[in-house]
Amino acid sequence: MSRLLVSAAHKSSGKTTVTIGLCAALSARGLKVQPFKKGPDYIDPMWLSQASGHDCFNLDPYLMTPDQIIGCFTHQAAGADISIVEGNKGLYDGLALDGSNSNAALAHLLGLPVVLVLDVRGMTRGIAPLILGYQAFDANIRIAGVILNQLGGSRHEAKLRAVIEHYTDVTVLGAIAHDPQLALVERHLGLMPNQECDDATQHVQTIGQRIAEQVDLGQIIDLAKSASALRASPVSTSVAAEAVAAKPDQPLRLGIMRDKAFGFYYPDDLLALQAAGAELVPVNALQDSVLPPLDGLFIGGGFPEVFMPELQANAALRSSIRSAIEAGLPVYAECGGLMYLARTLRWKDTQVDMVGALPVDVLMHERPVGRGYVTLQTTADAPWLTATEPAGQTLRGHEFHYSSLENMPSDLKFAYRVLRGHGIDGERDGLVHRNVLASYAHLRTGAGSDWAHQFVNFVRRRKIANETQLPGAARTLLVKGQLVTTDVEGYLKNLGEWSEDFARAQAESEQLELTDAHWQVIHYLRAYFEEHRVQAQVRVMIKHFAKVWGPELGNNHHLHELFPIGGPQKQGNRLAGLLKTKGEH
Repeated sequence: MSRLLVSAAHKSSGKTTVTIGLCAALSARGLKVQPFKKGPDYIDPMWLSQASGHDCFNLDPYLMTPDQIIGCFTHQAAGADISIVEGNKGLYDGLALDGSNSNAALAHLLGLPVVLVLDVRGMTRGIAPLILGYQAFDANIRIAGVILNQLGGSRHEAKLRAVIEHYTDVTVLGAIAHDPQLALVERHLGLMPNQECDDATQHVQTIGQRIAEQVDLGQIIDLAKSASALRASPVSTSVAAEAVAAKPDQPLRLGIMRDKAFGFYYPDDLLALQAAGAELVPVNALQDSVLPPLDGLFIGGGFPEVFMPELQANAALRSSIRSAIEAGLPVYAECGGLMYLARTLRWKDTQVDMVGALPVDVLMHERPVGRGYVTLQTTADAPWLTATEPAGQTLRGHEFHYSSLENMPSDLKFAYRVLRGHGIDGERDGLVHRNVLASYAHLRTGAGSDWAHQFVNFVRRRKIANETQLPGAARTLLVKGQLVTTDVEGYLKNLGEWSEDFARAQAESEQLELTDAHWQVIHYLRAYFEEHRVQAQVRVMIKHFAKVWGPELGNNHHLHELFPIGGPQKQGNRLAGLLKTKGEH
């Protein structure tokens, strides 16, 4: 199994650019290249996937057991001509003092020859003790070659090659000159995702061509082939491999929001969702005007703050999502997804409206609020729990957010207690509202949690519950030639289907003739709910219409005359396409 690790002496040495270039250059030669990324990262893997044409999988010693890492690697690398693992930070960097979760530990576990990318700006003879020190620090690690990066010119390269040849036994596999065309765009949270770059394909091709010109690809291939035999994992290959398991005859339709604003998904999570019986349905937050028919929705992380105007402009989709959530749609949202479901998002001097399904506002900061690995413990309010999965589970994940929540009601429910990390407020994470679980933590199935299967099972339970209501618990109403479903009392099943035509058809079925006064009440109820996210009580309605109509008409008696079937609280809300009040449940 041909394989190698691309690492560095320290962060920002250029290993991501080099790895992208190697994947692109070797793929251009006709090789099947399987990329991997060490650690919890979304953006680097997106670029590596584009460069290789294959999904990049993350290998994380903190979140995964050694057998899980071996299983994931061997399963995904099977059939590849060469597998390339990109490290994170420096070769020996990691959380643990003993280096047990470092890049070097991963190299030792998987038997990976190491290619060290060195930023050589300002270096000449000093490169020798650097290489010798890295070789001597851990005898179990095989540093098979170095790639010199950011060279100042041909004379600089000649000096470095002479020093390395004289003092070390390490092969120089390539020498890359400083080149602005190799740069990847960075911003406040790191690299810009490839999906946001209109010229990503051309940029990757350029990087591949430059690397092919300056790195000996033949030596890279030979080095990868020299890796020793890798032991097989004694356990099931990986969660990703479970995707080959039999799927239910009728899979659930699970929406996945994928566009320029939202794109942070681990491929093994998506495979696990499919293995659990979910059909993944793409949703575009920037272009789609309405949610397609769905049983559940997953909104991953991303950069909603970068696309604030576009997200606010798509009011139709935001309204469709809000209505679906109010009607009970199961939703899981991580980080950027949490921000999108809030009422508003404020960054610098700009504030925009978001979905408004969660009673919170989001504020962006200049520095990270939560960053790094997290450890969570489920509470009794975690919505996916079952009798066999009680509260108190310990989950591992990671977070990286520059935002915080404001104006949170005191009675919010949370799915997690934070044992390590920050979460929403340093103590809690996983905001729970109706069938929504929204958190700053990023989870990964098979890496400290089994969230994909738990979420799909929760979606399935909610669907079965909706489909097994008592006979007569639903009815249909003909609206402009289309059948619209309501419950037995006339409340919409999908609040997004409300229209004035629905109100007219509903009123006609109840032998109620709508007047201007009725429409004033209906529009007031809808406007009040849009603003406050709760339905107006009768006393609030009386106070409002006493000012509008005067006390002779703006009173409880007149409102009940207008809405004789259940009164203004019930019939008014029903015609306005709103939910049952708490007293009616």
